[in-house]
Formats: sequence, structure tokens, C-alpha cells
Amino acid sequence: MPKKVFIALGGNALGSTPLEQKQIVRKTAKPIVDLVEKGYQVIIGHGNGPQVGMINLAMDYASQQNIGTPYMPFAECGAMSQGYIGYHLQQAINDELCARNLNKNHGCATIVTQVVVDKNDPAFLSPTKPIGAFYTQQQAEVIQKEHGFHFMEDAGRGYRRVIPSPKPLEIVESPIIKQLVERNIVVITVGGGGIPVIRKGNLLEGIDAVIDKDNSSSKLAVELKADILLILTAVDKVAINFNKPDQINLDKLTLSQAQKYISQGQFAKGSMLPKVEACLNFLKESDKGVQAIITSLENALSALEGKTGTRIISD
Repeated sequence: MPKKVFIALGGNALGSTPLEQKQIVRKTAKPIVDLVEKGYQVIIGHGNGPQVGMINLAMDYASQQNIGTPYMPFAECGAMSQGYIGYHLQQAINDELCARNLNKNHGCATIVTQVVVDKNDPAFLSPTKPIGAFYTQQQAEVIQKEHGFHFMEDAGRGYRRVIPSPKPLEIVESPIIKQLVERNIVVITVGGGGIPVIRKGNLLEGIDAVIDKDNSSSKLAVELKADILLILTAVDKVAINFNKPDQINLDKLTLSQAQKYISQGQFAKGSMLPKVEACLNFLKESDKGVQAIITSLENALSALEGKTGTRIISD
């Protein structure tokens, strides 16, 4: 049986504008297809922060211009971003499969994915997930007054809109994704963490929120019984004392070591912490023998071969 690898793509694998993104994903496709060529079954999750913020802002602006554009709820904006990013990614991956004569037995498709959350999740009382563009404090205050959005200062780079980030409970399209993976289709799914929906009896209803893409990727990786969760980011390895003179890059990290470093505040909340936590959840909820790896996109195959990256394993 081929091994299933669930890839969670970081923002560096995408772009902020359509033209930039189309160029970047051409490079992104190559290391992904490397894994297909080596015989892995590949599932891909990705972020959508800049894209969904751009779409939401444009739709909100247009709806106020008296030109007939309706107000677009945030869940619908998330769905638009899944289609937009998925279109570029699947086109680039299919082109790369074709260039290597792998297209006879493999393909790539995007699934617009819904993720069930709890409407009573405490996250709805405290929006924390940044989306969209950066603003000055003055600009943020004007937009907040006009639209009622929440803003937060983001790591010294300016102010960004923040919305709730509830925990994923269920991936609605999981059975369909499983069938596609078994047919050697590279599936692009849980884009932006998935479209947040709540259950109302037997019905689903979208809700304004953004689910962390690493959490959704971890959840779906468990449901699909993936062998490896591969989180690709801007660095080759997880580090402690990051960006300090005594920085130490980690080749391996056990569950207990990771918990200790988390309690010490070693991993930044907006970057490495959710990635490490997603890996821990994957290990705890999966069968024995699985592993999680954090590395850069360029080193994806090398990390799977044990040559680089940070391998996170059970004790």
C-alpha cells in the first residue's frame, strides 16, 4: 500500500495577487509532484489569509457602491478563495504531472470543503485570526467604525482585521476525498482551513470565521488515516530560542519534549505554535506508527527521506 502524505501548505507557497500566485504555484507544484513520482498518495491543505481578506474587502466595498452588488457573507468569500487558489494549484500540478508523463495514472482536483464547528465555541467571543491587508492604526479605526470589524496589531507590521477561529469538529466531504485519493487523485482540500459551517438539525449553515488550516489539515489527516502529516513552511526545521544567538534547530521532537517547549513559550503563537500543536493532535488521534514533519517546501522530499526537517514522533 502506498503511504498517504497530507501536506499543509504555508502562505509562502502561494501569492497575494492572481499573477503572482500563478507564477509561484508553478514552483510549488514541482516538489509536490516529486512525492507523487516517488509513489506517495498526496492530499493538500492550504491557507488563504491574504486571498480571503482581499475578496471580502472587495465585495464589501462593491456592495456599498449602489451598483447592484449584494453583500457577500464571509463563508461565501472563503468558498471563493478555495476555488481561486485551487484552480491555480490544480492547474500547475496537472501541468507538472503531464510534463513528467504521470498524467495517465494520476490527476489533481480541488474539493470545495466544509468544516463543521461548534456555534458555542469560545473563539466566537474573542476574535484572534488575522486576515487581509495591513493598515495603520488610523486606517483600522476608520474601517472599524464604518463596518464594525475587529482589528489587532500584528507583530509590529500594522493592524489587521481579526475574526473568530473555532476548532474543526468534522470535515464534511471527507468520504468523497478518501475515494479520490484511492484513485490516485492529488486532492486539494480544506482550503483556508475549510468553510466554517454549523449544524442546524440535518442542515448546514455557513458562519463568519476562519479555521486554522493546520488544525483542519491535522483533523482530516486523521480521518483519512494518513501515514504522515507534512507541514511546509518558510523554515527547514523547528527551532528553540528562535532568532537568538543560542538558537537550536531540532532534528527530532517527541510529544513530551514539544509539550515542554510549548509551556516555555518557545513557539510563536502566530507562526510555529499552531503547526506544532497540529502535529501533536495528529499523533495523539492517529494509529501508532504515524509521524509528523515540519520543513520547507523545497525540502519536502528530503524531509520524507529523513535528510532534513523536524520529525515529530510519539514518546
